Amino acid sequence: MKLENFNHELFKARTLKNYEDMKKAQEMELYSAYLTDLKNFIEKTMQFVNEHSKSFENERSILLKDANLLQKERNSNSYSKDKHKNKKFDDDY
Repeated sequence: MKLENFNHELFKARTLKNYEDMKKAQEMELYSAYLTDLKNFIEKTMQFVNEHSKSFENERSILLKDANLLQKERNSNSYSKDKHKNKKFDDDY
């Protein structure tokens, strides 16, 4: 979606194929902010694939923004400042 030569029809075909593959798996309720946001992102993507404007530019920008926020949420769980990485338990042995 970030490429300049974005092809809406190719995006639509790949999204529908991936969605069908995902639907084959059994759904399981997990209660984390990231997984809830991921589920909402998938639902919004499918809504835009089924009902979109002619140019798809507005939907594309919304999906890119949401994807970046989703990635930020995922990375926030594993991020720690450099000054905290070296602080480990040291018992002088």
